Amino acid sequence: MLTQFMSSKRVSVLAAVMASAISFGAQATVESVHFLVPGGAGGGWDSTARGIGEALSKSELVENVSYENMSGGGGGKAIAYLIKTAEQSQDTLMVNSTPIVIRSLAKVFPQSFRDLTPIAATIGDYAAFVVPKDSKYQSFTQLAEDYKKNPRSVSVAGGSARGSMDHLVAALAFKAAGGDPRRVKYLAYDAGGKAMAGLLSGETQVLSTGLSEALTLAEAGEVRILAMTGDKRSTAAPDVPTLQELGYDATFVNWRGFFGSPEISDEQAAEYAEVLKKMYETDAWATVRDRYGWTEIYKPGAEFEAFLEQQEKEIGGLMKELGFLN
Repeated sequence: MLTQFMSSKRVSVLAAVMASAISFGAQATVESVHFLVPGGAGGGWDSTARGIGEALSKSELVENVSYENMSGGGGGKAIAYLIKTAEQSQDTLMVNSTPIVIRSLAKVFPQSFRDLTPIAATIGDYAAFVVPKDSKYQSFTQLAEDYKKNPRSVSVAGGSARGSMDHLVAALAFKAAGGDPRRVKYLAYDAGGKAMAGLLSGETQVLSTGLSEALTLAEAGEVRILAMTGDKRSTAAPDVPTLQELGYDATFVNWRGFFGSPEISDEQAAEYAEVLKKMYETDAWATVRDRYGWTEIYKPGAEFEAFLEQQEKEIGGLMKELGFLN
């Protein structure tokens, strides 16, 4: 039963969401949202907060939108800040994604999503595998065959540390192709731009990254996208095959969503969740969504929390298999 995963607070949040859905008209509005971004400008969290803020503002669903970037501790600094200032942060929504689960399991920071109030998952960004334009690899199948023959011959670049999402997605893909996921030669860079530089300089053969970032790189004309991890092709990248259609049973989507402080009221949490739901119906949102190639994933309140619980189990299992957890 879904309810066995819910605290009483989360149950009441869900009830409030349902009640507000009845009371809201065609145009649900709130006075203000302050987006807290746990990383620097230009990253996936930043583009998500600013893109959704743009859609909410242009569609007049939110009157005042503001942003704050707070890097540090793999996202832990922003989480700690939101908890510490809980009573003063009633209008704050912190954007986060799959790494909050990964880094909590790896003890990068002591908190987890349970220390916050899950508002709603809103979008998904698939992973993708990118090679230089002049690479000998014309397909992911060729890359996978080389990996199976000699895993050390294929080095994978990622814009985050070992055991991070970029690393885990590569391990998942090579495992589905019949390779040993523990033997991935992963080269960690401290930012996506540096990982891209490593790829273009020949330090690595392939880059593991998000599809939205891959599309931006491909538009510059320096790389090709070999495959992506959706269950079907993206309308933003119709020429890029999925791993599944290549015969590999692997899918992955990096959800992105929002969390409130642990002290946010049930009514306000429900109001924010409902406004995000209304956003999907607007032209302003369609423009932002298509710009980034995002897919829509709406999971409010307790449904979001249950999803996070399941992610912990699945990602935790893969991390144990790769030796990153005991």
